[in-house]
Amino acid sequence: MSEGVTTTKMNTEFRRVLRKILRNPSAVLGFSLLIFFILVAIFAPVIAKPLNPMMLDEEGKPMKLDNPYIMPIITWSSEPVPPSREHPFGMIQGRDIFYGVVWGTRTAFYIGLTVTILSTIFGIIIGSIAGYYGGWIDEILMRITDTFMSIPFLLAAMVLTTILGNGLDKVMIAMTVFGWMGAARLIRANILQVKEEQFVLAAKALGIKDFFIIIKHILPNTIFPVLIQASMRMGSLVITAAGLSFLGLGAPLGYADWGSMLNFTRNWILGTSGSAFTYWYAVFYPGMAMVLFVLAWNLVGDALRDVFDPRLK
Repeated sequence: MSEGVTTTKMNTEFRRVLRKILRNPSAVLGFSLLIFFILVAIFAPVIAKPLNPMMLDEEGKPMKLDNPYIMPIITWSSEPVPPSREHPFGMIQGRDIFYGVVWGTRTAFYIGLTVTILSTIFGIIIGSIAGYYGGWIDEILMRITDTFMSIPFLLAAMVLTTILGNGLDKVMIAMTVFGWMGAARLIRANILQVKEEQFVLAAKALGIKDFFIIIKHILPNTIFPVLIQASMRMGSLVITAAGLSFLGLGAPLGYADWGSMLNFTRNWILGTSGSAFTYWYAVFYPGMAMVLFVLAWNLVGDALRDVFDPRLK
């Protein structure tokens, strides 16, 4: 009987959430854009086949790339080529922009999800320990957090990436090391409000270990704001990684990364007057992909906040 009641409540709650999302135009737009990028990332091998026209097999056909994330060189000429039927987004540095934008979607999800998950987990661990135990433990952990927060994020990531060396894995390590503090402070503040509730005090009185109290009783009631914050950080993390790649500190040369693609355009958009308009396609398509990707995550984060924030119900 209780299972049936629980299932009914879950179905009712799901319908309420779905109805609230569908009634919000910005939420519909955000989820639509996010689903679009997910589909592009999943079907990237179909949308942009990883072939290299400059490398032919025994039958004279283009060979498949060993690493599909490396944009194939179509021509050795570095002169930008405007959009055409064969290359709808044009070419830059001999590489197809359409291919880079499509496979760059996978790179964006890989960077955003990896850094967000790792930094959020680490922040939750630090914030949970500080908020639950309090006292000198809280004081030490929060002063460490404040120290990390006092360092400009982008500058710190640039310095650590320079020390570790170039590469996306180094970029993600740098962003994870300097990206956990927001989650830590938010979960700590939530736990400070919840740990004095009756159900937590009752669990302590029953002798339940602190670890299980945090996992089973406290985090389920405090973690939603952290998850919402994490979803809204996804876009900013991708922008940061793209900025490092644009500066030559991120993805290797020719990697399907939106920031790395914009790096190819520096010699043209900063050259003679009017070059930015002449070669607009080299900047527009990867730049627009980043804008829409960030917009999607921001709108989704706003929608989740509106749905799960009890003050807005």
